[in-house]
Amino acid sequence: MNSKTILSCAVTGNITSPQQNPNQPVTPIEIATAVIDAHKAGAAIAHIHVRDLQTQQGSMDINLYREVVDRIKDSGSDVIINLTTGEGGRFVPGTDEPKIAGPGTTLCRPELRVAHVKDLKPEICTLDFNTMVSGDRTVINTPVNLKIMADIINAAGTKPEIEIFDSGDLNMAKDFIAKGHLQTPAMFQLVLGVPWGAAANYQTLAYLKSQLPADCVWAAFGIGRASFPMLALSYLMGGHVRVGMEDTVYIARGELVKTNAQLVEKAVGIVESLGGTIATPTEARAILGLAD
Repeated sequence: MNSKTILSCAVTGNITSPQQNPNQPVTPIEIATAVIDAHKAGAAIAHIHVRDLQTQQGSMDINLYREVVDRIKDSGSDVIINLTTGEGGRFVPGTDEPKIAGPGTTLCRPELRVAHVKDLKPEICTLDFNTMVSGDRTVINTPVNLKIMADIINAAGTKPEIEIFDSGDLNMAKDFIAKGHLQTPAMFQLVLGVPWGAAANYQTLAYLKSQLPADCVWAAFGIGRASFPMLALSYLMGGHVRVGMEDTVYIARGELVKTNAQLVEKAVGIVESLGGTIATPTEARAILGLAD
């Protein structure tokens, strides 16, 4: 077990929607407020997407990121900011000609996917190693593009949180570490329960954990109904944990969650009931080797 457990809160994503839960944060002030409240409830890290104000879909608008980050910092919160770089990786084949991008495609140059990281220099940002089918689209993260993104992230002084959706992703990430593209000790996030990715069960998590570099810091989380079971399992297996309205829109079976802070409070209760202690942002920075 870890002496202290880092709890991350993913306050809004690009898949869960206000149509599923009207409490989903969308605007910069809603997202920033969700982060601040989640931190007060016990989250040391806030994982942040931003959303287009008209479509409410995931956005790469650097001005939206800047407003969210500024609002959090202006509040005096010392929460660790973790910005996504997952936007810009989706390809939807055209109906008449599959090699031509259809509606919903966001695939773009890798430099654009990390432009906000280069400018805002958060303490952490995600780096997704998955290439996989996701719904009616394909997420594409090639080694060439990931190397470009990793170089820009490293130059910004930001620690990449390496997102693993299946075993092949982990093999590629370990190859990046061996080649010096990623610094050690690395930070891994194991994503469980995404359809056609790693299954949300003990056997899958145990296998992925067994393949991690010995000196890494790792966490795992589950999607949807697997959110709280995987949180408990990750803690019991020695990992850190994550919750948030990016991952689930429910606080209990059939009950929509009201706020991200409500999810964090439940997560804190689970970890503490199992004998754990939640890390503060200062303690999390020490665990992750982040500069003060």
